Amino acid sequence: MNLPTLAVVSGGPGTGKTTLAHALAHELGCPAIIRDEIKQGMVMSTPGYRSGGDDPLNRPTLDAFFDALRVLLRARVTVVAEAAFQDRLWRPNLEPLAHIARIRIVHCTVPAAVAHDRIIQRVTENTHRAAHGDHDLLEAIAAGEHSLESFVPVSLDVPTQAVDTSHGYTPGIRDITAFVRGTAADEAGPG
Repeated sequence: MNLPTLAVVSGGPGTGKTTLAHALAHELGCPAIIRDEIKQGMVMSTPGYRSGGDDPLNRPTLDAFFDALRVLLRARVTVVAEAAFQDRLWRPNLEPLAHIARIRIVHCTVPAAVAHDRIIQRVTENTHRAAHGDHDLLEAIAAGEHSLESFVPVSLDVPTQAVDTSHGYTPGIRDITAFVRGTAADEAGPG
């Protein structure tokens, strides 16, 4: 029996991860587990919640995210997982999953100006984003305290593919799907 696939969609804020994760899950016909959606569900059941500072929901969200992945992968379900985690959070939580899944990493990239514009757009258009500290992120960007270039991507020795999401997807969604399935003619090597 083959192992299920865990397609990890990663990248800095505003790089198009969530949109790509949902599109990829649709193409693959599998669930997408989205960190921010889990947190939003927790916010809905936490009266008086306020984001920022030492956010009391960050750790429970992290635990629920990886617990959900473990349950699905142990049930042999291929899954797309998306979060803006950097290597220090992804790697130690993904390494144990390598025994129960084929891991493929899709790293989303865009120019910093595109990411910044997307963050501004989602803050103004999506009231649910208040739970995720986007206003604080915008302030940090404006103050020069945050940059997309400082994002540390996942560093596992597994097949990794960079995807530019500036204008659609480069490579295209069919190529990304083939990469995740392991059927790409020239599958990318380790990151």
